[in-house]
Amino acid sequence: MANIKDLKKKIKSTKGTLKITKAMKLVSASKLNKAQVRILGLRPYSTELEETVRTVSALATNYTNEYFKPRENRNSVVLVISSDKGLCGGYNTLLAKTVRKFIGETKDEDLKFFFIGKKVRDLIQREVNSGKTFSFAKADPTYEEVRKVADELGTMFLTGEVGKIYVAYNSFISAIAFDTKIRQLLPMQVTAETKEAIKVKYPYDFKYEPTAEQILDTLIPEVYLTTVYTCVLDAIASEHGSRMNAMENASKNCKEMVKKLTLKMNKLRQARITTELIEVVSGAESLNG
Repeated sequence: MANIKDLKKKIKSTKGTLKITKAMKLVSASKLNKAQVRILGLRPYSTELEETVRTVSALATNYTNEYFKPRENRNSVVLVISSDKGLCGGYNTLLAKTVRKFIGETKDEDLKFFFIGKKVRDLIQREVNSGKTFSFAKADPTYEEVRKVADELGTMFLTGEVGKIYVAYNSFISAIAFDTKIRQLLPMQVTAETKEAIKVKYPYDFKYEPTAEQILDTLIPEVYLTTVYTCVLDAIASEHGSRMNAMENASKNCKEMVKKLTLKMNKLRQARITTELIEVVSGAESLNG
């Protein structure tokens, strides 16, 4: 059974941990605020750009683009975006679980995994065909750094080295929630049903300047790059939100532990005082007797 001295050490240690978790929570909250502004500012642009390309490509007559062409190739690439650091709750483990499920459901493709962040890589690298791990100068990559990653993977698709490119990441919902996703980046897809729906929605001809083909040839690579960048920003915001919540829960647990240990220590102290009083009274009575 722990004595008072041991309990004091535990309380002191727990209070030290509490200071660390509270500081980490504040740091994550600050980073989350910046990351949230970035993703919420970019997402409407990315969505509208993708919708514009989908609409124009559906209405353009006999238009084809390399980014839309299916490849007769079983080789596929999966870009997994996770974190370099831990202490962020289920952020990495949930993503790893989703990736494993995707592997089980995609038996007809030879998957090769590329990584941004090392945590999920460390969890699954013995189970998969691992490729390159991309690293950046800072924790939050710049647009140009993401462009290099997107260009490297996009070139593999355009040259026919791989038939599909996927991205696995955590999509930011709010400060306390994210959604783990795996989406196909290339080839881009506009289904026949979608095309028909667009044609019904826009039963008239648009006038383009320059031509629709020139517009699409310019915008389609931009859609691909913007989508990759949006996924990266989603993952960063989700990471900071998850870590902030993890540190909040850790702080609550530390406070509860300090409370329990203090109560236990006080009970032991009271028991010791009571014992000493009994001994004093018993000694006095024996002298009087």
